Amino acid sequence: MKKTASLLGIAVLGGMITLGGYKVFLEKSPIVIEKTATPVLPTVQANFNPGNVLNGANSIDFTAAAERTVHAVVHVKNTSIRTQQNPWAEFMFGSGNGTRKYEQVGTGSGVIITQDGYIVTNNHVIDGASDLEVTLNNQKKYKAELIGTDPENDIAVLKIQADLNLPYIPFANSDAIKVGEWVLAVGNPYNLTSTVTAGIVSAKGRDLQGNSSVDSFIQTDAAVNPGNSGGALVNTNGELIGINTAISSRTGSFIGYSFAVPSNIAKKVVEDLMEFGKVQEAVIGIGVDQNFKDEGVRIGSLSDESSAKKGGLKEGDIIKRVNNINITKFSDLTGQLRAKRPGDFVEVVVDRNGKEFTKKVQLSKKDRFQSANYNLELRDLSKKEKKELGISYGVKITNDLARRYDGSIKGFVITKINGKRVDDASSVQKFLDSNKSPMTVEMINLDGKVEKYYIR
Repeated sequence: MKKTASLLGIAVLGGMITLGGYKVFLEKSPIVIEKTATPVLPTVQANFNPGNVLNGANSIDFTAAAERTVHAVVHVKNTSIRTQQNPWAEFMFGSGNGTRKYEQVGTGSGVIITQDGYIVTNNHVIDGASDLEVTLNNQKKYKAELIGTDPENDIAVLKIQADLNLPYIPFANSDAIKVGEWVLAVGNPYNLTSTVTAGIVSAKGRDLQGNSSVDSFIQTDAAVNPGNSGGALVNTNGELIGINTAISSRTGSFIGYSFAVPSNIAKKVVEDLMEFGKVQEAVIGIGVDQNFKDEGVRIGSLSDESSAKKGGLKEGDIIKRVNNINITKFSDLTGQLRAKRPGDFVEVVVDRNGKEFTKKVQLSKKDRFQSANYNLELRDLSKKEKKELGISYGVKITNDLARRYDGSIKGFVITKINGKRVDDASSVQKFLDSNKSPMTVEMINLDGKVEKYYIR
């Protein structure tokens, strides 16, 4: 019993010593283990309008614009017949056995612009089509007729014959839109018909290749994907301010930026195609100083017969405004000119040695066309030149910027390509820059002799 009590006393004493040591040595610098709890996020109802934040009481109603436009944007189906060559089958089984024809289908969007069925879309949506079918938002289908195309601005016009007045979207003045303004993109991405997305205007006069491109796009962050091409970009009133054309993407899908042809350019192109069958291009008649990097466009050269020189512009002038629209870069200038016709007058404000001057310039018809692939400047032959050469057709090479081992062909006259007569500089330029096949070009040289060139 005494032994048990002794052991119990020792145990109690040991515990007291341990507790005292903890109090003395450990409690002054405790080790704290913090446990992070997952925060509980508050749930709120998303019933506010972004317009209320930006504009106070003036809220923006996207539903009205969507309702006005969604029925006027159509689905465009492009069917084309392609030919595939199999050289091995041709060699093994004889002529014609290596050729296979197959049907290829592409889709895009279009915008009804008149009650009687005229539709604007992108040229690349219908390029090469052997059959065009348009589906309205109510699922009615119509065969479409191609009225005309303008590959340079990527615009095409279609026509359908409907038995009723169709809903359409009116054109707005694209010069009046502002960066930061709300816009809607309406189209058929991935065959998802009647899709509406919202965003803002991110930039205007945007070119995609630096300050040398003729592009003058509206840039927006409204989501645009494959299938949206040819669809509508509209303001909050449901008015057409652009035709959705391109996206900036490494994946082929939308990653934040899309581009639209401004409505002022699209409208002018459509009217030209409907009235004349081709675009009436207007030029101001200047050579641009590509070394000028400041704000504006500096005139590098002027020909004696140019409309710019006749209007009082001089070499070295810096174009600052056209019709009260600021010109900060080359694409701003081309954007204004593409919305005009030959014969139109424009008010040009230039900076000349630090002083501003205002000149009224009448635009002229574009008569010189640059082939990028072959570095050739081309123009139509005059009646006098045709008479002197004894021909009724031909296109003159006014400048040859390429370094050719067999000498310059400046001043030569192209008369035939692949055996066909040519008489339109614009068509020759487009053919030269788009054709990938070998071709034979027949020309009259400076001595009046006919030469043939085989180009691979």
